[in-house]
Amino acid sequence: MFYEYLVIAGYFLLILGIGFAFKNMAKNSTSDYFRGGGRMLWWMVGSTAFMAQFSAWTFTGAAGKAFTDGFAISLVFFANTIAYFCGWAYFSARFRQMRVDTPTEGIKRRFGSQNEQFFSWALIVFSFINAGVWLNALGVFASAVFEADITLTIIVTGLTVVFVSVLSGAWGVVASDFVQTLIVAVISVACAIVALVMVGGPVELVENFPTDFVMGPDMNYGVILVGTFIFFLAKQMITIMNMHDAFRFLNAKDSDNARKAALLAMVLMGIGSIVWFIPPWASAILYPDAAASYPELGNKAADAVYLVFTRNAMPMGTVGLLLAGLFAATMSSMDSALNKNAGIFVRSIYQPFLLKKKKNVGDKQLLTVSRWVSFISGILVIVVALFFKSLKELSLFELMMSVSVMVQVPLLVPLIFGLFVRKTPNWAPWVTVIIGMLVSYLTANVFTPQVFANWIGLEQAFTRRESIDVNLMITIAAHLVITAGFFCSTSFFYQEERDEHKEGTDRFFTDLETPVIADFEQDEYDKQQRHKLGSMVMFMGGGMVVMMLIPNPMWGRMVFGLCAITILVMGYLLRNSAKPKRDSLQAEKG
Repeated sequence: MFYEYLVIAGYFLLILGIGFAFKNMAKNSTSDYFRGGGRMLWWMVGSTAFMAQFSAWTFTGAAGKAFTDGFAISLVFFANTIAYFCGWAYFSARFRQMRVDTPTEGIKRRFGSQNEQFFSWALIVFSFINAGVWLNALGVFASAVFEADITLTIIVTGLTVVFVSVLSGAWGVVASDFVQTLIVAVISVACAIVALVMVGGPVELVENFPTDFVMGPDMNYGVILVGTFIFFLAKQMITIMNMHDAFRFLNAKDSDNARKAALLAMVLMGIGSIVWFIPPWASAILYPDAAASYPELGNKAADAVYLVFTRNAMPMGTVGLLLAGLFAATMSSMDSALNKNAGIFVRSIYQPFLLKKKKNVGDKQLLTVSRWVSFISGILVIVVALFFKSLKELSLFELMMSVSVMVQVPLLVPLIFGLFVRKTPNWAPWVTVIIGMLVSYLTANVFTPQVFANWIGLEQAFTRRESIDVNLMITIAAHLVITAGFFCSTSFFYQEERDEHKEGTDRFFTDLETPVIADFEQDEYDKQQRHKLGSMVMFMGGGMVVMMLIPNPMWGRMVFGLCAITILVMGYLLRNSAKPKRDSLQAEKG
């Protein structure tokens, strides 16, 4: 494990280096701190949008589902891919054109101050829950690898994220997301290629899978698989393309870069939907007892199947890279949540509070408050993760789905449908959320899959896997029909003469259709982004070169060598693109 520890240490040094490299770009204003002043290039925004839907769960809970159920898990990520396609086609540019620094400022522009307050508190609490789930998932996996204490793993990882978020704000968060995307890509592609070689190719992978590769085990009704994909697609559209979760597109320097960012996220997610799960699929053939390798994980043992493959099939040092990928996935989600929460609290809660007290506070002072809010938020996320650690009776997959569907969808329904249904009374958004919570409760406790099976007269009872999928479909269908239906129907109660926010709503929709164009100062920001990130990527490539010295077989050293060349070329191209062009220099001399 000596070399694995060195790789992990190198990764943490790289992330800390990014924090120092970008700290000066986040020190001028709260806008710089919350969203990089809206001056980021598309490939940075695209990578952070991609990493937003990626967490340690992908390598643990989702890998466990791929190991046992086969192809079905890819449908979840295909749904993300289609959602990003819709982002490219419609949403991403419009989110940038909201012309705000934080997502709740966008909610204020659309729905007014009353709803801004309601959603600010609700979204902050929800972010704590989500980030806590991600951090806990990482702790479970990392502790199995190093036989370390889960509590210590959660605390150390959480504190590292807090450091980067506090020091460099959105610039550090997004820059680290870009580097973390590279790490995830490297480990995923390398493992997938080796896995395919070991099983004899993609055809053998499908044919030799222990159960039906598409349907998987315990699935008697194929229509459930199709229905799960359709309804999950609807869920992902709601949870990705809404005024809250689209905050990453606020960072783009203009409307065109926002659209390109969504396109990049779509391409990465589409490729990853297959590449990520090739190793667990291969493990089902090569190591059918992999789920029993870590009995200390209880019913979560299948979540460690990616680790089993990496330890048995990959060269020494790759487990360290896998752990770096896991840290990367979780840290990217957590640092985004901390930065976003700081923006929401300062702009939508703290500033309005000061205005009520008739106190004027400068932007520099607000910047200091933002750093403190990031720090406190990070500590609270660590506390939430430690709480989830105690929920040992649930698998990570079910925990993720339960939290996501029960809480997330009701909260976000008004934030996507409000972009299309213009005439709604002021009370419509927050009342819709309350209705949605009630719907979640009823579908979880009253209208269960068993009740549904009896209702339609099924002779054969649902298996456990089918029950989980049917419950997901029932819940999402109920939210689409009842929760979203309620929000849309409130337009019948809309009275224009009583709408005090009408002018603000009109301006919001006008801006929403007006493209953002970068100003003349943008060139300098572009150069800094390319130069700083190009340098960090080349440092990362240098680290991969050093990994060739690890005593592995020649093929193992070649794997690290090819990864290093790919990363170094990318870093060189980025740094080179930051240099002034010859034509520009001649024009300046002239």
